[in-house]
Amino acid sequence: MSEALTLAGLTTAAFLRRHWQKKPLLARGALVEYAGIVQPGTLFSLAGRDDLESRLVRRDGRRWQVRYGPFDPRELRRLPHSGWTLLVQGVNHALPAAQKLLDQFAFIPYARLDDLMVSYAPRGGGVGPHFDSYDVFLLQGEGRRRWRISRQRDLALVDGAPLKILRRFRPAREWKLQTGDLLYLPPRCAHDGVALSDCITYSIGFRAPGAQELGSRFLEYLQDELRLDGIYEDPGLTPARRPAWLDDDMVRKVRGMLRRIRWSNSDVVRFLGCYLTEPKSHVLFIRPTRPLTEGAFAVRAARCGVRLAAPTQMLFRDGTLFINGEAHAPAAPAVRQLSRLADRRALPPVPRLGRETICLLYQWYRAGYIHLKSGE
Repeated sequence: MSEALTLAGLTTAAFLRRHWQKKPLLARGALVEYAGIVQPGTLFSLAGRDDLESRLVRRDGRRWQVRYGPFDPRELRRLPHSGWTLLVQGVNHALPAAQKLLDQFAFIPYARLDDLMVSYAPRGGGVGPHFDSYDVFLLQGEGRRRWRISRQRDLALVDGAPLKILRRFRPAREWKLQTGDLLYLPPRCAHDGVALSDCITYSIGFRAPGAQELGSRFLEYLQDELRLDGIYEDPGLTPARRPAWLDDDMVRKVRGMLRRIRWSNSDVVRFLGCYLTEPKSHVLFIRPTRPLTEGAFAVRAARCGVRLAAPTQMLFRDGTLFINGEAHAPAAPAVRQLSRLADRRALPPVPRLGRETICLLYQWYRAGYIHLKSGE
């Protein structure tokens, strides 16, 4: 989404200032041109793939049931005419049009952007009142859906339910969304969406890793990077009166050894760049079956340009590039060229690509991280 586009009359800067992580916003007809990019049949087919996460949520009275894909599309077409929802995650990895929809939200850093989830529900379908710990935009595709929201503090959940269903949902506002309407909800805003007709909904979600997750993963990173010299020594040891007692001298010495563990800002940057671009476990990269030689690739890349593969995540900071969990620190000319690839997810034809740039691009091409833009 460029600064020229608006949300309910607000520029993106004004939206971020007034609403982001603060309060909901409904923008009528904001993205009508993207509302039809996924049809039910297409979504059913995507739900049959094992490289995309999918779920089927069914409700029978007060009982909820969740099944995980992949699913046979023929089974989905035999489902009842009400009371269920199909959700498919990472649709932008499979459909170029879905990635173009995500590109409309590039006014928010890629480090925060997760992926595009698409859901289909017949009349009455939904996943129950719940809240998310992250920001979300909900774009209404074909059909209509009623959304009720609440900023309630009571976030107690239904015991034993396979979903995080709020036990006492108290709606405060209600909207009926039609094709092209866009609803923004900040974190922990309780909401409940129910299909008023057969409908498609696009959920643009954002990453908000918890402190526990970040701490655990950072400690794993430090474990791989840690280099501490020396061993425990106690040359002044005296006879033990209580051999099972963990004595003060040993605790003091080990505490001193552990205090030598240090990390710097560069450690945090490298960890964060790798962590945020690391592919999810089910993501697959398609390598070229008959790859070009490096020389032929260089000619084609300079003539045609390259683009990131749909599942590829790429970030950069200062002189380091991060791509799919890897860190690279090439010379400044390569960083300048490849940071443009990260920002735009594509590089136009460039007659003079540097040698180091070509080497990295070719490495990523062989790994399936990037593709030639045309004539592949």
